[in-house]
Amino acid sequence: MNDLPENTVVDGEIVALDDTGRPNFNLLQHSRSQAIRICYFIFDLLIYDKRDLTQLPLVERREILKSKIKFQSPRVRIVEYFETSADTMLHSVREHGLEGVVAKRKESQYEVGKRSGVWAKFRLNLGQELVIGGDVPGAHGVESIIVGYYKESKLIYVARVKNGFVQETRRQAFAKLRPLVIADCPFENLPETEKGRWGTGLAAEDMKKCVWVRPEPVA
Repeated sequence: MNDLPENTVVDGEIVALDDTGRPNFNLLQHSRSQAIRICYFIFDLLIYDKRDLTQLPLVERREILKSKIKFQSPRVRIVEYFETSADTMLHSVREHGLEGVVAKRKESQYEVGKRSGVWAKFRLNLGQELVIGGDVPGAHGVESIIVGYYKESKLIYVARVKNGFVQETRRQAFAKLRPLVIADCPFENLPETEKGRWGTGLAAEDMKKCVWVRPEPVA
């Protein structure tokens, strides 16, 4: 981004917009063919002209961001924020068919790599209970869980789920799943090589990293 002053660092997210202007994750996955839809949304300013701003409250960082930095490209935008109740914001998000909302404390400092509770993400996706049939171990417990659903009497693989875990819940999941370990894969449709409904497939080579469990826990 050539519009940024030297020695300046921002925080933001790459988003693909559909024809109505709504974020669309599927378009982002096909970004090579949909490059014209890609925008970069900036929501925080960490360093400005060599000055470290991470210890300032969020509202002060935002004031500096909006007053000091301007962009010529319409594909680089500064995210607006609203000081309102969670109920009001979530109602508006639902009305506009959006996926969710991020909330931050106004006085919070920028904490690199931490989930301290000063910010939260609310997703509004439709959900479904899925059966856990395995996991991929990681350094802090489980790296991901492997989930599916029953079709008649057969367990059908859906996806590997990584999102939503913190170190403590990774350890908790690991402890709960280890007494259920079994030797054989319980999923009827594995291995697979094509992209699954909610993520990549699980090929035979990937399955070597998996630990299978009795398909009893539900997520």
